[in-house]
Amino acid sequence: MMEKPHGRLSAASSSSSAPSPTSSFASVKSYGRALAQTPRRLRRRAGSVTTTYEEMSRVRARSGADMDRSLRWLDLVGFGIGGMVGAGVFVTTGRAAKLYAGPAIVLSYAIAGLCALLSSFCYTEFAVDMPVAGGAFSYLRVTFGEFAAFLTGANLIMEYVFSNAAVARSFTAYLGSAIGVDTTAKCRFTVAGLPEGFNQIDLLAVAVILLISICICYSTKESSVLNMALTAIHIAFILFIIVVGFWRGHVRNLTHPANPGESPGGFLPYGVAGVFNGAAMVYLSYIGYDAVSTMAEEVRHPARDIPIGVSGSVAVVTLLYCLMAVSMSMLVPYDAIDAESPFSAAFDETAGWGWASKVIGAGASFGMLTSLLVAMLGQARYVCVIGRSGVVPAWLAKVNPKTCTPVNASACLGVITAAIALFTDLNVLLNLVSIGTLFVFYMVGNAVIYRRYVSAGSTDPRPTVSFLLAFSAVSLAFTLLWKLAPAGTAKAVLLGGCAAAAVVLLQVFQSLVPEARKPEHWGLPLMPWTPAVSIFLNVFLLGSLDAPSYLRFAVFSGFAVVVYVFYSVHSSFDADENGDLFKVEDEHAGLAGRASSASAV
Repeated sequence: MMEKPHGRLSAASSSSSAPSPTSSFASVKSYGRALAQTPRRLRRRAGSVTTTYEEMSRVRARSGADMDRSLRWLDLVGFGIGGMVGAGVFVTTGRAAKLYAGPAIVLSYAIAGLCALLSSFCYTEFAVDMPVAGGAFSYLRVTFGEFAAFLTGANLIMEYVFSNAAVARSFTAYLGSAIGVDTTAKCRFTVAGLPEGFNQIDLLAVAVILLISICICYSTKESSVLNMALTAIHIAFILFIIVVGFWRGHVRNLTHPANPGESPGGFLPYGVAGVFNGAAMVYLSYIGYDAVSTMAEEVRHPARDIPIGVSGSVAVVTLLYCLMAVSMSMLVPYDAIDAESPFSAAFDETAGWGWASKVIGAGASFGMLTSLLVAMLGQARYVCVIGRSGVVPAWLAKVNPKTCTPVNASACLGVITAAIALFTDLNVLLNLVSIGTLFVFYMVGNAVIYRRYVSAGSTDPRPTVSFLLAFSAVSLAFTLLWKLAPAGTAKAVLLGGCAAAAVVLLQVFQSLVPEARKPEHWGLPLMPWTPAVSIFLNVFLLGSLDAPSYLRFAVFSGFAVVVYVFYSVHSSFDADENGDLFKVEDEHAGLAGRASSASAV
């Protein structure tokens, strides 16, 4: 149900006719006064929440023109598949199979797919109830407030930018392997005097990013057509790999290693633990479906198309990944798999099929283009809605009235990403990605439970907050035991105790705390069990990341906090005081009604 404005929001709206105070950034003296008031402004703005009604009407009106509602469920499925199926599957499959799961890598992909599906359900409930372009930022803002949304959104945007730069530089290498040309030598050159890791200039990566930026600025629907074409070609290459693997492979390889004396045999050579460790590694191949939720504002029938588009794309990708895993395991015994390029090496070792490695390079190249296209569409919409909130410059929120796309955000992020891809080495970039997305998934899982069981002003949030904290603590304890405790009976008992504690917590919470609201159009099944399992799995996956990932997250989070304290909270405060956050021009008077009716279709 769409909430009406309440509390501080209504007051802000009613004060919009009052004289506008001086901007915090009008002069050095004004900024000094603003800094002196930082504690008071933090208390007022950091925990401030909007409502679904505000997000879909007054806040959205800050973009000026509306985004074009031209997408259907098939477009969303295409975007989801294109965003997920990049080059990652061609690398992580071999590493996870050889080091952790063996032939049971197919089970790892199935478990990771289930985890992705549960997280996608959490996104879907929010996107259907509130079809705006902000994705996780908007969901957290209406639930936990401005600061929590900004912190997670800033980490996600930084991760998007670095990840996209990494994909663009990878494209240069994969394209070369596909066409038999050393593109890294022809399209990159070294600049003397620049530090190692930042001295290889990649012009092809820059060209790819700028071309995609122009495309997404021009039209979302045309971008969807391009994505569908590229995705269809990419899937054709994947089906080729699957068919040849089943045709040329041997079932015996699923249970017999190449070196029985050195490697354990059987379908589960490393046991159940190996399957779950493999799932943690391959889960990153599913990242990308979250970008689909940022396009909710451009969907014709959100209540119908978003659930099909998001969950349907995850289901299709899970099937493709599982078939690819079986295909590879049949071609080569798990202990003989090349951990860095498993599929190419598998075909190279098959007599007469060495040429197929070029086909795989071509398929990976198309996959990189689609994942880059979808990610850049998603990041632009994140920044657009962050601009609407007032915590970054408002011009980033503007939607071009001719193209009906967030041109300013798209162009700005495209230039920044291209600049990073121009100089920065791939190894440097790869060490900077993955944790932010998992953290956002974790936060959205918590947010969907909080939003179902807490209604501002009418329910006590303490039982729900206590449950979420306790459940996260149990999940963390399970993860630490899984990773650090030595194998044995004691470890099994402790893990079982944590699992039992999690089940008890869920059952007690479900029995004692009633739901405060019911979704009007589409809701998560088995509440609160479904999002709780998603929370548990995301905590477990976060525990699988290495120390540098957490260091990167701490540095990025610290940088985001500094930006919020010294700029964003004052910009947001000014917008609130001036009424800019809620001022609606006459031509947008009917926007809330149109948004409500669109959501109800």
